[in-house]
Amino acid sequence: MDEVVEARGAGSRKMTGTPSQIEWAEQIKPRVNAEFDRVAKAFAAVAGNQGEQARIDTQAVIAILEEKRAEVMARDQAGYFIRDWQELNDQVRRMIGQDSRYQAIKARKAAADITTN
Repeated sequence: MDEVVEARGAGSRKMTGTPSQIEWAEQIKPRVNAEFDRVAKAFAAVAGNQGEQARIDTQAVIAILEEKRAEVMARDQAGYFIRDWQELNDQVRRMIGQDSRYQAIKARKAAADITTN
């Protein structure tokens, strides 16, 4: 059985897990970061074609996304990346959707739509 170790990753942050878990997680982390990049670029492209208030809302969502990225990438447990990020599906979208600030933006937009219709 592998012993649990700490290893410094590219971000000079210690990662914990077995040597094989750490190696695996270090392969997963760049893909996770790239997924956050992909989603951020999609939001930025949308923001470029929006009116002022919608663009402000989209920029707020991008800020939420960047905060979530920082939280995820700061995690130091190799098992977390293996368990939660090995297969990239819609984790980033779900993280944003569960954020209370995003839910408030969405509720405000829905209320505005009701009053304009």
